[in-house]
This record gives sequence, C-alpha cells and structure tokens, in this order.
Amino acid sequence: MALLGECCSVALAEAGGSHSSHRAVYLQVPKTKTIDIEFSDVKFSVADGRKRCKDVLRGVSGRFLSGELTAIMGPSGAGKSSLLNVITGVQVSGVTGSVGGVSVAAAHRGASGFRKESCYIMQDDTLDPLFTVHEIMTMAADFKLGSSVSTKAKQLVVEDILETLGLSATRETRCCRLSGGQRKRLSIALELVDNPPVLFLDEPTTGLDSSASLQVVSTLKALARGGRTVVCTIHQPSATVFELFDHVHVIARGRTVYQGSALNVVPFLQTAGLPCPKYHNPADFLMDVATGELGDHNDELERHCGHKDWRGERPLVKDQSQEMTDKGTRKAMVLVRKPSEFDRFWVLLHRSMIQLYRDWTVTHLKLALHFVVGIIFGLYFADAGWDGSKTISNFGFFMCTCVYLCYTSMMPAVLRFPQEMSTLKKEQYNNWYQLRTYYIAFIVANIPVQMVFCTVFTSMAYFISSQVADWSRFVMFLSVCQLLSIMAESIGLLLGTTCNPVNGTFLGAILTAVCLLFAGFLVFLSHMPSYLAWAADLNWMRYALEGLSLAIYGYGREPLECPRTEIYCHFRVPATLLSEVGMRDGRYWVDVSALSAMIVVLRLASFVTLRRKVSCNTR
Repeated sequence: MALLGECCSVALAEAGGSHSSHRAVYLQVPKTKTIDIEFSDVKFSVADGRKRCKDVLRGVSGRFLSGELTAIMGPSGAGKSSLLNVITGVQVSGVTGSVGGVSVAAAHRGASGFRKESCYIMQDDTLDPLFTVHEIMTMAADFKLGSSVSTKAKQLVVEDILETLGLSATRETRCCRLSGGQRKRLSIALELVDNPPVLFLDEPTTGLDSSASLQVVSTLKALARGGRTVVCTIHQPSATVFELFDHVHVIARGRTVYQGSALNVVPFLQTAGLPCPKYHNPADFLMDVATGELGDHNDELERHCGHKDWRGERPLVKDQSQEMTDKGTRKAMVLVRKPSEFDRFWVLLHRSMIQLYRDWTVTHLKLALHFVVGIIFGLYFADAGWDGSKTISNFGFFMCTCVYLCYTSMMPAVLRFPQEMSTLKKEQYNNWYQLRTYYIAFIVANIPVQMVFCTVFTSMAYFISSQVADWSRFVMFLSVCQLLSIMAESIGLLLGTTCNPVNGTFLGAILTAVCLLFAGFLVFLSHMPSYLAWAADLNWMRYALEGLSLAIYGYGREPLECPRTEIYCHFRVPATLLSEVGMRDGRYWVDVSALSAMIVVLRLASFVTLRRKVSCNTR
C-alpha cells in the first residue's frame, strides 16, 4: 500500500469472491499540487513603548520550494518565528511586504492564500491526553475526509500514516503517555490525513534529545520528498540534523544573512572570510557569527549572500500521481469531498462526550461530591420544609442552594476555554471545523451533564430536608435550579473568554458575592432602598431565589404545621413569608423567563468573545 503522502492514494482491497475479483479503491485526496512560497521585502515592527517601534523584520526576502525541507534559523530574538508567522498569516498587523506576489494582507485575507493549502504545527504539542493515538487519528480523518470515504478506507489511511511515521506500536497508547518525539510525530500525522501541500512547523525539535530530533527531521525530509513544501524554524541543530535540510534561511537582527543549501554553509563562510574550524558543527559556527560573538559580520554576510545563489540543486521529487498497479485488479477513483459542518458537529459531539466520560475530575468526582453535599444540605436543614417554625431557615436553604450551584458551575467554566485555547488555535488555523460548530457541540454535550449534576444534588437536598412532597412543585424547584446552574456556567464561560484564569476566578467570586447581597435574603426585597432596586432587577440570583420560594410557598400552599413545642409560628402561613420578603405570588414564570433570556444572551456573548480571543491568538 502506497503512503498517502507520497502517492496521494490509498488502496482499499474489498473482497468480492476470488482474489482475481478484488477491487482496489483509491482515495484521491484533492490537495496534491505543489506550491512554492516566495516573499519579498517583508517588514514587521511592534510597539516598544508609547511612541517607539521596534523593527523585528527589516526587508526579508526569500523563496521556499516544494520538495525541499527548509529551516529558518537564527539567534533568539532574531525574528525567525515572526517570519514564519507572517508567511502563515498568523501575524498580519504591522507587516508590510509581499507573499506570493501580493501584499501580506491580501495573501491571507479571509483565510485564503496558504491558509487553505497549508497546515501549521505549533511548538506546543496540543494533544488531548484522554485519547489514544488511534482514536485521535480517527477523529482527524473524520474531520478532514468526507462521507464519500468509507470507514474502512479511513482506517487504512490512518494505519498507513501511523506505520510510515513509526507510530504503529503506540496506536493504543494514550497521548499523555507518549514520549516527546512520539508526540511531535503524532502532531505531524494528524495534519497529513488530507495531504496538505505546505507544512509549517515552529521549533519541531524543542525539548527533544538528539535521537528524537533526528527522527523528526528525517520524517519531515521524507514528507518533503513527496512534493510538499516543508518549512520549520529551528534554533541550533546538531551537525547530523543540519545536513538533512535542503535549504537554510538564516536571520540575524531582522535581516537575512544566508539563504542556501546546508552543504554550502562552509564555502559561504570561507567566501566571507570566516573559515569554519575543522571538526566544528557548521550550524554552531554560523550561529556564533550571527550572534556577534566573533564580531559584527552581519553586513558582510548579507552582502556575500546576495552576490551568489547558494541554493543547491532542487532535489528529485517523487511523482505523487503514480498509482499502484496490480495484475487482475480493477481501479476506481474516489474523490474525497470535505465533510459538511453538520458531519463535523457529530464528530465534535462524540469527542466531547468521550472527554466528559473519561475526565474523572470533571464528571465522576463532581457527581459524587454533588451527591454527598446534597445529603449534607438535607440533613443540615432537616424538617425545614414542613416545620412552620423553621420557615426562615428554609428560606436560607433556598439561598444556600443558589450559592452552591453558582460556585460549582461557574468556577470550572472559567477554566474551560483557556485550557482548550491552544487546541482551538491549532484546529481553527488548520481548518478542522468552524468555531460555531465547536461551540454548539460543546453546549449540546455539556448542558445535559450539568443538568445531571444539578438533579443529583437537588433531589438529595430536597427530599431529605422534607420539602413538600408534590411532584409539580419539585419539578418547578428543580427547573429553577437547572436554569441557575446553566446561568452560572454561562457567566463562567464569558469570564473565561474575556479574562485570564486568575482574574476570571477572582471576578467570578466577587460577582457571586455581590449578587448574594442583592438576591433578597440578606436584605429583603421589601426592605431594599428604592434607588438600589435596579440592582436586584438585573440580578440573576434574585430571580432564582424568588423562583425557588414561589415553587415551595406560592400558588396557594396550605399553612405549615406548627410544632407543639412552639407557642407561635409567625410564618406558618406561606403568604405571610412572601409578603414579608417582598416576593409576589404568581411571578414564577417571570423568573423562569428572565433566567432563560439571560442564558441566551450570555451564551451568545460568550461565543462572540471566544471568537475574538481565538482570532487574536491566530493573528
């Protein structure tokens, strides 16, 4: 079976009787064209103080050819990562120059240009630790290959790529248990499913030992020989790794000081009057010169670089259009169509459900804690539901329920999107799915789980505290708790997409405390100053507390029992309590409607802020 990256097809033998009747189906991935990248006079500056600007790139030009493995090298702060970000479209603002014959802004406007033809593998290997290698590759195939490809054919594509990159032995290993080199190769494998013609990598050997680095770079060179344009940044490779690069683009202080073959570095330095010592790594010596440790020779290097073309011969590229030819085999070409967003939604939903099931802290531990805390609440407020002398205590039970559900729903939500931002950034740039598809799948998967947690806690607390045994009132009580839980999670998501996790957690706690103050428990609504009434009207916790109170005491609730040990129970009549605290009977559906409207508004606002944050992270 031919490698997908080399001949752009995978043979799928389907038994149909005898061996001579086997039919080979070839998956023809559409992205097989070769792309050369040319950029000219690229300049990039950033603000350095109030009125000053720092020039990061100062008129850099170059050309990266298909079939070549290109390394962008340079000292720390030289601008190599900035150049890669400009070419890929991650960085557009503050940039001038041209890429592919047009301006940088025009080349990457609307996710066009290299965005649709390339993939960008970040320095950090953002792999979900809960999935195995085979599972995460299968999901990548579902994201990238449409319904025109059968499940069996997708599995052959996955197995072929894993075998080629030396990951077959780890197919059932979870990503959290992979070595650094295996994680990097898996990151590359994920993007090879749809055979992109251009691969960008940021520091692919960072954190790897010499053996793993050699494996990764050798893999990249093999991929380049399949006709791809492979470009990566690298800091200071070993001599063995350095020789694997077909083309090297060296940047120092924002200017190009060398571009050409790795094998021509020593002759180039000799021409510039800087002979490389014998038995010395040319890459190390070149970096020493670029950093200025041997004196300032950058102007001289730049001048000699332009006098001669130091690029070597273009390597021989394997023919991607070649097909397997087996005697007695009929061939059928199956063109791969990109899956629709609806198909990707189901993949995202399936992924989210598996994440929730396997994340012991998020689901199993939280479910157990809700169960235990519900029992504690019920025991603490024992008999408060029917005892007319404990009506105020039962009112406190409603308030404690609101606070508990707010904290346990809001705080984890603050951390949700920040934890997945690196994954979102990578998958959004590489066009795995649209952000709205991810967001809808997240909501559909998460809300039922949130409702289960709330139901477990509420059921324990409700019945153990001896609330009224009326199923209609229990459903009303539970519905308000569900809405409050989803509401608090919505606020947490909004905070998580607008602040960093530390500030978001702090603001969430402060906001809950303020809402508690205006909820109508510490100060009854009837006792609240008129000039602060607007704060209660905007407070979601006020609507939740009122909804819970009306579910238990509203709509003609009969008087409660007054124990014989008590002389007088002032609040044994539910209408007396509602009148005292300033809650009007019959407003239950107003409270439910207010909470529902707030949830919709906050969920939409969270999506807008999430899209803005992802856009800022990929621009």
